[in-house]
Amino acid sequence: MNIVYDSPEQRVIAGYHWKMRELLGSAASRASRYLEEIQNRQVQPSRAAIAGLDRFLETMPGGPTDAGTVLSFLDDFGSPATVGMAGARFFGFVIGGALPATVAANWLATAWDQNAGRFAASPVATVLEEVALGWLVDVLRLPSECGAAFVTGGTMANFTALAAARHSVLQGVGWNADRDGLFGAPPVQVVIGEEAHPSLTKSLGMLGLGRERVTKLPVDAQGRIIAEQLPELHGPAIVCIQAGNVNTGAFDPAGPIIEWAHAAGAWVHVDGAFGLWAAASPALAHLVDGYADADSWATDAHKWLNVPYDSGLAFVRDPAMIRAAMSISAPYLPMGEHREPGQYTPELSRRARGIEIWAALKSLGRSGLAELIERDCRCAERFAAGLEGSGYRVLNDVVLNQVLVSFGSAEKTTRVIREIQADGTCWCGPTIWQGQTAMRISVSSWRTSEEDVDRSLAAILRIAQSVN
Repeated sequence: MNIVYDSPEQRVIAGYHWKMRELLGSAASRASRYLEEIQNRQVQPSRAAIAGLDRFLETMPGGPTDAGTVLSFLDDFGSPATVGMAGARFFGFVIGGALPATVAANWLATAWDQNAGRFAASPVATVLEEVALGWLVDVLRLPSECGAAFVTGGTMANFTALAAARHSVLQGVGWNADRDGLFGAPPVQVVIGEEAHPSLTKSLGMLGLGRERVTKLPVDAQGRIIAEQLPELHGPAIVCIQAGNVNTGAFDPAGPIIEWAHAAGAWVHVDGAFGLWAAASPALAHLVDGYADADSWATDAHKWLNVPYDSGLAFVRDPAMIRAAMSISAPYLPMGEHREPGQYTPELSRRARGIEIWAALKSLGRSGLAELIERDCRCAERFAAGLEGSGYRVLNDVVLNQVLVSFGSAEKTTRVIREIQADGTCWCGPTIWQGQTAMRISVSSWRTSEEDVDRSLAAILRIAQSVN
């Protein structure tokens, strides 16, 4: 059919739309093929694929390149060099593959190209954050009055919540840290466990509270703070506890620690990057008993909610404290009737990551989220049983989705891990747990099944038995 255009401008616009449709169709086709093929390819990229990245090492082009050519080049040489984190057998770093609904929502939100900093800039992003916030507070069993920030990940979630904590405890002794800074401020005592995650100490450093200027509490063999050995608190204080140790999955005893801290007027912050999601499972919710009595919480949606990177969440019981620490004002930034997202986050301009969180919760529902978490935990137990049944030592009590295993000496364990990664059936990473070299298995993906566990176990055991 011949189309008649009223003007040359209409012809140009029609051509643009046709090219855009063709380009996005190609991207969708390539992405779909990638996600289908990833189930059967090696999790670790091959040496040839990594060597192929040299094709990107060129000088800046002198002129334009066709967008289709750019996409083709990226797929041809980039896709083979990816680690299969989106597949079912990636068990490193507590990383979950993105749910189908969240990938699709991510694509649509990217096409929308919304700046989620203010309601005036994006009504849809703001409203979906409001809805998602209500759902999250409910499913994570947090106080209904919480304020929240949608941030990049666990580090910024800890940073944001701890900024609110710093403001609150110093305000309690008559000092406004956000107005006057920390020069001459009363010292803040910060208490953490010996097994605190490094994202927490990094956040403390960025906040001027010091990475090393902390009181470290002793922990037990699972990494839990020993509640019977709590020190005296003095002055403004912040106490940090863990919901889900990154190695063992263990939970600090929240009840007695929070009671002790609050009796001294301290703020209690929970680093719950993945463990906080246990609250969404009726079978596992007992693990977070008492945690709702804290003052702030940090978690990741790109871990157990299985949304695309990046997506972290900071919750603060008193919204006024997070607003005080994160507020921004200017004549061209008037406050509206809706919650203004930029008043809760370190960033003003940012992508609308709350859309993917809404899509994940909408697509899973309460029962689907619980089933995802419980299935991953059953898979972790299956790994532990298979390893122990073959004579290898599992170092942790498998209470959640984490398994630590030793194959003997540090040297042998290291070689086994290296060979497992090279084999490509699955991917597991190394760690040092209380002085012992171990392999860490983190089951966090919606795609992982018992069949994936059995296939991975067979490869792990075959390799472990072949390494002297």
